[in-house]
Amino acid sequence: MAVFTPVSEHDARELLKHYSIGELVSLRGITAGIENTNYFLTTTKGEYVLTIFEVLTHEQLPFYIELMYYLANKGLPIPRPQTHNGGGRITTMHDKPCSIVTRLSGGYEPYPSAKHCIQAGKTMAEIHLAAKSFDIYQPNLRGLQWWKQTIPKIMEFLNESQRKLIHESLQEQIELAQTDAYKNLPFGPAHCDYFRDNVLFDGTFDQPKMGGVIDFYFAGCDRWIFDVAVSINDWCIVRETGEIIPEKYNAWLSAYSAIRPFTKEEKELWPKILRAAALRFWVSRLYDYHIPRPAETLKPHDPRHFERILRDRHTNNLELV
Repeated sequence: MAVFTPVSEHDARELLKHYSIGELVSLRGITAGIENTNYFLTTTKGEYVLTIFEVLTHEQLPFYIELMYYLANKGLPIPRPQTHNGGGRITTMHDKPCSIVTRLSGGYEPYPSAKHCIQAGKTMAEIHLAAKSFDIYQPNLRGLQWWKQTIPKIMEFLNESQRKLIHESLQEQIELAQTDAYKNLPFGPAHCDYFRDNVLFDGTFDQPKMGGVIDFYFAGCDRWIFDVAVSINDWCIVRETGEIIPEKYNAWLSAYSAIRPFTKEEKELWPKILRAAALRFWVSRLYDYHIPRPAETLKPHDPRHFERILRDRHTNNLELV
């Protein structure tokens, strides 16, 4: 999302020669985020997004690109990767893998209402069920193993209270992963980064319509309830404190469970899964904040936000409705 790799109009024109999606009209860098380089790409045939992958490799990318293509073909509101003239959907720019996908309509809602939460929850459940038959496997690369590898690298930046919290939270997740109840949780391809800024809405604030779900580049096969928890920790909170807003919380979960009902194990483990989701993003934001990669436009998120959420989830055990 941040511009790590500058792309000129000449670069874009050369790339478009390998596609049948029109000639270049305009190119504009997208400055939000910290993982990939993204540009809005307008051609004579439509609106697209060009992504250059700064971390993911050619070997890892087929899972993400083909999952998006698969879901789009199922009729879900997902950006459709474009097939180049050689028959593939991944190519190379500046020695890095890249892709072009359709640009969805709508914009993200920074202050979603319960109505937005209903749309978001329903769409996630539809994505989970549709993706169940997707036949490429890749683990969540920001899952437990990554937490175990990354936390030692950031401990020097934490105070004693933070070190205690992050250590105890990691130990809880290590122990949880070994239980039969956890192993029995419904599992499959999941978005794993289903934040409010990755969901677009059309319509009005009072009558929102789903525009689509973007940025699948943290997706992986994981417990679906983890995907739900990631979203609840973003969509349904008081931003300043991380506390849950009951109206939004109930709306989101009810809409999801109307499509895919929660299992007994999911309900039992819900408080720990909420903490797992908070820990994952606290760790990644600490890493990005204290050990950043250079970029032309880099805006790392404040890691204290997810520290507050994690502390709240340790204090308040929420029920899965």
